[in-house]
Amino acid sequence: MIALSQLERAKTRKQLIKEIQTLKDRKGFLIAGFPRFDRLFGRDSLIVAWQLLDWNPGICKATLEILSQFQGKVFNDEKNEEPGKIIHETDFESWHPAGLYPFPYYGSIDSTPLFLILFAFYFKKTKDQKFLQNHWENILMALHWMEECGGKDKDYFLEYKRKNPKGLFHQGWKDDFKNHLNITPPVAIVEAQGYQYLALNEIAELAAMRREHDLVEKLKERAASLQEEFNEKFWMEKENYFALGLNGKKEQRKAITSNPGHCLFTGIISEDKVEKVVKRLFEEDMWTPFGIRTHSAKEPDFDAQSYHLGSIWPHDNWIIAQGLKKYGFLEEYQKIRQALFSAHKALGYLPEYYGVTDEKIIQIPGSCHPQAWATCALFNFLGVSLQEKITQIPSKVFRW
Repeated sequence: MIALSQLERAKTRKQLIKEIQTLKDRKGFLIAGFPRFDRLFGRDSLIVAWQLLDWNPGICKATLEILSQFQGKVFNDEKNEEPGKIIHETDFESWHPAGLYPFPYYGSIDSTPLFLILFAFYFKKTKDQKFLQNHWENILMALHWMEECGGKDKDYFLEYKRKNPKGLFHQGWKDDFKNHLNITPPVAIVEAQGYQYLALNEIAELAAMRREHDLVEKLKERAASLQEEFNEKFWMEKENYFALGLNGKKEQRKAITSNPGHCLFTGIISEDKVEKVVKRLFEEDMWTPFGIRTHSAKEPDFDAQSYHLGSIWPHDNWIIAQGLKKYGFLEEYQKIRQALFSAHKALGYLPEYYGVTDEKIIQIPGSCHPQAWATCALFNFLGVSLQEKITQIPSKVFRW
């Protein structure tokens, strides 16, 4: 366990703020990271906006604004665009750096529900009625996308299947197209269902405030049905844990991964299963002194230094920690917090991801730094004092 001295805390904060300065676009949002992700990513920017919400709500507002501008308007298979959908990524170029697909590209199953969640979080934080009113149509479009396009077979689950053969095969946060996670599309990935559940309930609260009672009833009914189906179809009885996802035949991909941990903060997990999920995350094949692995060491395809099959990602751990805090698992929350500070101290910085073998941390070639959602995870764990004045970060030039 690491107890940061006041001097260490100040030094770490200064380093992290410098990294945030490097990543902040002149429009107010944060780009994903360097050197490979120096552009706007929907999923990344939304999670970062959440991580920094207590410190600077303006970053969240700027993020929601730019993503609203890029919100899908038409059906375009090459871009994976659909009306109401939130982007996966874009920048000022017209194509992906590797020539895989044109920008803006919409191959993300979770950006849209996260967009809705962050609208609700931002409003709760700021009570910005004007911003909510100006973007209510964007919210309704995103809701419509989840219902009509996110799951075309009408079983309540958000699912993905790429339409552009050069696009991302996997469209959740574990989008490494090289390993395919051994699951055939259309894929209902576990964490996206939790995001959708929370999005439905959060927007229902906003709709109630606006006295849109028919919409409230519709969203609440969908959320309740989704929760019931989720806890039945994704739960693995033998493993006492949730499956990574369902394939196109609604069969479970039976792997022990970090993904179900994301569902804790969303509230979709039934009460009788919460403690079981938490316990499984901290068993020896998943837990290390430097955080929770993405993939169990007992899985046949485990690799401690792989991109998504056993390495440790700070933002992944941070999201899990938010659920632990919500349910009162404060000891486990502190274990994750301390693990990320241990990683930072061992490496001298906190990269996109890293490996752990024999309880020793391993730097992985190609892991990006600074990476926004890793930097901001640690910054969030540092906390914001009531007296701290919001810092307006100098902008770096970035033209659209």
